[in-house]
Amino acid sequence: MTKKDAILQAATFLFARKGYKDTAMGELSKMTGAAEGTIFYHFKNKQEIFLAILRNLKDDILPEFERYRKVESEKTGLDMVEESISFYLYMTKTRENLFSILHQRYPYELAETNPECRDILEAIYNCFVDIFESAIISGQRDESIGDVPARKSALIVFSMVDSMVRFRMNNLYDVDALYNELIESCRRMLENRNNNQS
Repeated sequence: MTKKDAILQAATFLFARKGYKDTAMGELSKMTGAAEGTIFYHFKNKQEIFLAILRNLKDDILPEFERYRKVESEKTGLDMVEESISFYLYMTKTRENLFSILHQRYPYELAETNPECRDILEAIYNCFVDIFESAIISGQRDESIGDVPARKSALIVFSMVDSMVRFRMNNLYDVDALYNELIESCRRMLENRNNNQS
């Protein structure tokens, strides 16, 4: 692992645990064993480190979601929504530090004044919502999903699922115990009642 990668890995851990504002460069230096001058050789400032982490999140996660979306399936669109929910929950568990950063307030404060941050966040969230929208459109084609506005419904489903992730990360609820109810709620919201599917 390069020194730059080690800095990013340590910064991801610290930002996820302490938040951007409460992470001191001295802590990052101590954790990596790199002098602060070395850190500033690779990154102009703390904000640049933060943006690099967001870029890595986008560059790492979005292709995985794209690969997932392209997998051919003989399942119904309604089943694909359920699979998309499971896949998103899996991704957030395996990359908990990155999603913890994404769920903090700072990225959105920064996005108000930094167009690059805003573009990265939009790309990340559009990819997530696109996965659900694609499944809903497939379900409308195969008639497992009713006549609902696809994008708006995808946003609602994503919001429900992402809220579950926030609950898990903040140890508010046992998300695994709520999984079946989440799936059932999404199915009831989306299913084509004319097909009498359960």
